[in-house]
Amino acid sequence: MKHCLIIHYSQSGQASEIAKAVASPLSDDFQLHFEELRPKAPFPFPWAGMSFFQAFPESVREIPCELEPFRFDPAIRYDLIILAYPVWYLSPAIPVTSFLVSDQGKKVLAGTPVVTVLGVRNMWIMAQERVKAHIHAAGGKLVGNIMLEDPHSNLVSVITIVRWMITAKKHGNGLYGQLFPPAGVPDELIKGSRAYGETIRDLYKTGGLQHLQQKLVSQGAVRVHPVLFQIEKRAKVMFGFLSRWILKKGGYNSPARVGRLKAFKYYLFTVIYLVSPFASLVFKVSFIIRPHKAKEIIRQFTSV
Repeated sequence: MKHCLIIHYSQSGQASEIAKAVASPLSDDFQLHFEELRPKAPFPFPWAGMSFFQAFPESVREIPCELEPFRFDPAIRYDLIILAYPVWYLSPAIPVTSFLVSDQGKKVLAGTPVVTVLGVRNMWIMAQERVKAHIHAAGGKLVGNIMLEDPHSNLVSVITIVRWMITAKKHGNGLYGQLFPPAGVPDELIKGSRAYGETIRDLYKTGGLQHLQQKLVSQGAVRVHPVLFQIEKRAKVMFGFLSRWILKKGGYNSPARVGRLKAFKYYLFTVIYLVSPFASLVFKVSFIIRPHKAKEIIRQFTSV
């Protein structure tokens, strides 16, 4: 029997739930090995106080954390790897970066077909580009990418995801529940992602993994929003500057950098609620004038 290694990390459980849904159709043809990445000092969920913002510089600069020993068997030659992860600050979550840069991570990825799976609010391209670079550097072969997102508007999803992160409550009640949808990727989309696993299984059996991404895209497994990409690209540059500025005051959880993290918090929400609506309008107009640019962005980032 073939062996499939499913590597996943999730605080809320969403990315892990998606990974299991995608992997479930493979169980008849593969022996499934689930590997949950476990930081030695776990990141809190729900996030309390400034803990969420403390993770910002290390996420952006891809500074790894120490992980608990991996449980997968290094003696097994895995035939397929599924890597499921969330996005933190337009970057892979710190434990995922930590796996990708580890010696064991590089070794298991080398020469192996990899399918990445993301559960996101809306912005994911910058993180996926970094994951793609790490996979290629390790000698792995990225053959497919699946992205499930919160379908609600940017400003609405910010409110629901922040509430989820600080309360661990995905669903609202009372007036809040009437005004706002549940946070994150809807349950029906997660359950429906099983269809992508069926596609992976069928193309693997026929030796057609080189066509996997094309088939996944035709199924709606990846959505690229050109306007959001333009905002994300510019925010990534600013995040690079701000993360370096904060790190000058110390490492993770250093009290000395709390002041700068608070300044970053105010900057972040100002940009989301005041700047991004105006920027979105500008980019929408630019794509109306130059529709071919939007098509180029979609073509570039729906591929692997």
